[in-house]
Amino acid sequence: MQNKGLIKFATVVLSVLSLYSLSFTFFARKAEKEAKEFAQGDPVKEKNYLDSISSQPVYPIFGHNYQYVKEREMALGLDLKGGMNVTMEIDLSELLRNLANNPADPIFNEALKNAQQKLSTSREGLVSLFVSEYEHLNPDGKLAAFYSTKDNSSDIKLDDSNAKVKSYLEKQSNSAIERSYNILRTRIDKFGVTQPNIQLQLSSNRILVELPGVTDQERVRKLLQGSAKLEFFETFENHEIFPLLQNINGVLAAKQPKEQPKAAAKQDTTTAIAEGNKPALLSAKKDSTNKDSASNMASLAKANPLFSVLSPATYQGPNGEQSLRPGPVVGYAALKDTAQVNHYLNDPDIKAMIPPSVKLMWGVKSISKEAKVFELFAIKGSGVNNGAVLTGESITNAREDFDQKGNPEVTMTMNSSGAREWKRITAAAAGDPRNEDDNKCIAIVLDEMVYTAPRVGGEIPNGVSSISGNFSVEETKDLANVLKAGKLPAPAKIVSDFVVGPSLGQQAIESGLMSFVIAFVVILVFMAFYYNKAGWVANIGLVINLFFILGILTSFGFVLTLPGIAGIVLTIGLSVDANILIFERVREELALGKNTTTAIREGFKHAMPSIIDSNVTLFILGAILFIFGSGPVQGFATTLCIGIITSLFAAVLISRWIFESLIERKATITFDNNITRNAFKNLSFNFVGHRKTYYAISSIIIILGIIFYIKNDGLHLGVDFKGGRTYIVKFDQALSTEDVAKKLTEKFEGEEALVKTAGTDHSLKITTPYHISDENPDADNIVENALKKGLNELGVKYEISSSQKVTPTIASDIIYGAYGAILFSCIVMFIYILVRFKKWQYGMGAVIALFHDVLLVLSFYTILDGVMPFPLEIGQDFIAAILTVMGYTMTETVIVFDRIRERLSEHGKEDVHGEEKIQLINFALNSTLSRTILTSLTVFFVLLAIFIFGGDSIRGFIFALLIGRIIGTYSSLCISTPIVVDLSKDTKN
Repeated sequence: MQNKGLIKFATVVLSVLSLYSLSFTFFARKAEKEAKEFAQGDPVKEKNYLDSISSQPVYPIFGHNYQYVKEREMALGLDLKGGMNVTMEIDLSELLRNLANNPADPIFNEALKNAQQKLSTSREGLVSLFVSEYEHLNPDGKLAAFYSTKDNSSDIKLDDSNAKVKSYLEKQSNSAIERSYNILRTRIDKFGVTQPNIQLQLSSNRILVELPGVTDQERVRKLLQGSAKLEFFETFENHEIFPLLQNINGVLAAKQPKEQPKAAAKQDTTTAIAEGNKPALLSAKKDSTNKDSASNMASLAKANPLFSVLSPATYQGPNGEQSLRPGPVVGYAALKDTAQVNHYLNDPDIKAMIPPSVKLMWGVKSISKEAKVFELFAIKGSGVNNGAVLTGESITNAREDFDQKGNPEVTMTMNSSGAREWKRITAAAAGDPRNEDDNKCIAIVLDEMVYTAPRVGGEIPNGVSSISGNFSVEETKDLANVLKAGKLPAPAKIVSDFVVGPSLGQQAIESGLMSFVIAFVVILVFMAFYYNKAGWVANIGLVINLFFILGILTSFGFVLTLPGIAGIVLTIGLSVDANILIFERVREELALGKNTTTAIREGFKHAMPSIIDSNVTLFILGAILFIFGSGPVQGFATTLCIGIITSLFAAVLISRWIFESLIERKATITFDNNITRNAFKNLSFNFVGHRKTYYAISSIIIILGIIFYIKNDGLHLGVDFKGGRTYIVKFDQALSTEDVAKKLTEKFEGEEALVKTAGTDHSLKITTPYHISDENPDADNIVENALKKGLNELGVKYEISSSQKVTPTIASDIIYGAYGAILFSCIVMFIYILVRFKKWQYGMGAVIALFHDVLLVLSFYTILDGVMPFPLEIGQDFIAAILTVMGYTMTETVIVFDRIRERLSEHGKEDVHGEEKIQLINFALNSTLSRTILTSLTVFFVLLAIFIFGGDSIRGFIFALLIGRIIGTYSSLCISTPIVVDLSKDTKN
């Protein structure tokens, strides 16, 4: 074997990297376990403990802190730990109207209305559809007439073409989506969720938000769907507010219990940590605080409740004395202490002390990358209502720019009315032009968070301002987006959400691990039993393969979901396919009388083309799944594709290296035992001769499927295909699905309530389209209240363990994605086989078999719908199952085609015809039958283990894979290859 040294090196490197990646999870869990032990069941105490060690080393040798290892631990999906998954869609129609100053033109508005209607069934974006609709309704019309406004004059001229306007609108749309993304990201950070996942999907105007551990669904929905509120405020100076903070601190100290030594000790420790970080943090702002100040602050912590968590904004004066820092920043607090500061400031006695014109707001960003410390700003309310001096509606444009010295800055432009007001505001803030010390700041506030508070250098008369400071290019881009939030709104609405209760998440972890362990043990036992010592070599490769899969998933930050676990288990089941192919070829060589060394080398050599072809076809299908799928389907596809790559490395290269090492040591290597030695020998089934019988069997099943399709009023579509809301509800006793459906239909005002068992009679899956197209923000509450009202009248205890919502818009996208995935898969498979085997009949036979498999699986779904104790729905997971089944069929078929090609090559022929072709195909099918049956049985038992122990949430998905595995084996033996005979009939036959 060549390159043994390279294989050893690659194995060692991959092993070290995988171990390093997985070690982050170990040390993060270790720290969290210590936090639980310290907190003794108190969640607040546990969170405070973890916050306090966020910058402390928890990883030996390398000294990584808790925050570092937590960010790199294996990420679990919401189905494994509970939480809320929300898909937000940005409504760009409001943006298109605002950019044109809300025209009353009927053609403009009709074009926009038509574009919005077509959006749910088109793959194009709203801007493209709008421009096309306008040109259709008004062929000679120019959109520049609407968009060449005073505010847009620098970008659009009156004589510009529609193509240029379209390009401008696309740019503004992308900017609006990014702006919405940044606003949502800030709101979620403010919400305080651990490890949120926020993904921007520009191509679909959507933002995916995953919030682990969230239980307050209503609060999340309000937080995410609220309109952005941009405001400009005047500010107080630090020295004006510090006396107020001293008074607040004194009142809080007086309210503290007199004898609480333990609490005081704890408080003192917290302060010491916060203060100890202060000098480095303040130096980034070109200020400093001496160690004596930090020490004095720590010593006074017991008597100063507020100042123990909020450090006054001070700096070291020229003579070494501590002075109050100029500007509107009145204090600093660590992230973990902001909640306590808010608690103090919201105390009724304290609120009564704070003048109505004083608003204390947090800065949006930490002042240091090293530690999470935030500024508290003193905002001045103006007018009778103590509101902002200006709102974001006055801004016409904002862009990132550079000053004359090349430093990043933001240029902001206002409309005429805003410019007049801005002139007055900035003149007042600038004060005496001869004295820079009295220049005050204007705070830019979005959603009650201060983004920046620049000091006004002078009166700004023309409404064009530059905001400069110690900005990076990215920060100026973010600030420009924030400034445009008021003028160019792009409302975000929830089009899909999925909630998993923590108890269901824990159950999913347990069931997923159980299925994983059982399936893994099944494979190890089978390989060791059937192939004797060679089976143990394969098992070593399987263990290494598993290690590599988990290491790669963790190192690249992929999220592990329950379908992902199913993908790993399935990959392990499929990885034995390469070993079985090799071992069966070795046994053939041994049967020809060759010695073990020669047989192993010949076995690897002859098996390689089949291994490469089968794995390439499956990888292509996995990639298609990833591209066209979303959510759980992508999780399954990710682990499948990674597993295929690692399986090839482990099963082919590492196994070969182990065999070569055993040969060098002259060890005895056996590939069978007395029971398995003569299994599948001398088989001679006439598959081609009976092909018409198989055609008839398949036709009968498909006809039955059509009959049941009509009887059942079509396929049972899941909510992700038709839109609607689904709830998994667990009861303390068994209930009749008909009774529950009747009661809920009444509460849903006659709308359908589809109720099915979800694993047991105590668990029901409730689906309804009630209010699904209602854009009212309270629609979710209306439906949930109606659901609870109906369930309460049943008179039993219940728990809503999970919920899902999919609007018709996103459902249509999923349907088109599913169609595209299946059709694209068939086209790619046909092209691959045509190129690989150079005969269109082979490619067509494989494609016919793929359609045959899809029809058979659908037929079984319609026949068994209502018979199985779990819902057989057609949804995203079903499409994933269908594509995986197609992968099975292609794998089996390609291996037979490889054997046919090999046989032809041995006889020096390109093709044969007539009876000779029938004999050749039968030979190929019989010679690969042992491998087909062994692989099918292995995968079948793996799937069976997942089906039994894997939990209710993926049972329907695994059932589709189970029947698909059977159909795929049947199809590869009885349909895809025999049909080549019928496709090849010509004059030579």
